[in-house]
Parts: sequence; C-alpha cells; structure tokens
Amino acid sequence: MKQAPEHLIALIEPIVEGLGYECVGIDYNPNPKHGLLRIYIDSENGILVEDCTKVSHQISGVLDVEDPIPDNYQLEISSPGEDRPFYKISQFERFIGQTVLVNLFKTIDGRRKITGKIKQVVDDVVHLQEGEHIFEVPFAAMSKARLVPEYLIEKGGRSGK
Repeated sequence: MKQAPEHLIALIEPIVEGLGYECVGIDYNPNPKHGLLRIYIDSENGILVEDCTKVSHQISGVLDVEDPIPDNYQLEISSPGEDRPFYKISQFERFIGQTVLVNLFKTIDGRRKITGKIKQVVDDVVHLQEGEHIFEVPFAAMSKARLVPEYLIEKGGRSGK
C-alpha cells in the first residue's frame, strides 16, 4: 500500500495517538516546490475542524524542530471521510462486510481494479466478493484502497471494471 515513508510514520503516528486520535494513514507526495503531507485522523466522535487544527499545531511544531522533509510542502490534516482510504490490513478486518475499491500494482484475474465486499481477511490476504466471484487479494498487491460509501452502492456507482 502506498503511504508515507516509514520515518515520517514513526514520527507522526505517536503524536496523533498521544492527542487521543486514531492515525488512519499518512500520504506524502514529494515535490521540490509543491509537496503535500496529508494526515488522516479519526475518533469515535468524528472529526471537527477544531480537531484538525489541534493536530496540525502539534505536528507543525514537531516537523519544524525535527525537519524530516527537506523540500517545501503543505501540511494537511483531514478526516478520512465516508470514502476513507485504507493503509493497514487491520482496517480491512475492521470493515468486513463493507464494500471497497482496490487498485492493484499488477493484474489479478485480468483486473487492475476490484470493487467488492470484504468477506474475510486471512493473514495478509483480503477476500473480496464481486457478484458471484471471490478475489483473493494480497495486501502487498494493493496500490490503493478506499471504502465505497453506501449511498454510492445504492446508486450503482464506482465500478471496478
């Protein structure tokens, strides 16, 4: 799964969790002029702008002192939203029964994208059901994964084909 480098995760996750939030995941898109560091946070009560501001203030201070990113970048703190991104195998386990859209590094059964209901997770393999077909997708084969909100499923949106 594509995510921020390990040194950024090791620096940021403990700060977010120390503030009482779940660190859902961290995206880092480097660029010498317009880099982006996006941190997704969540809590049982949901996320408000004030929560993002609180985390941003703490993270900014640590990033200024530690200086782990040499280039210019924009820091963004966000709720994962209804189409939350997945970064860890445990997130698939947590959402068994829900539908996800998975992008793959290479094809599985001729597919680069699969939209399916999470049936089970065995070791590091996610079993996704699309129609009558079950795909066994190794976590390491996934480049990106997102939850598909119920309202999109009801409207017939987001096809994996």
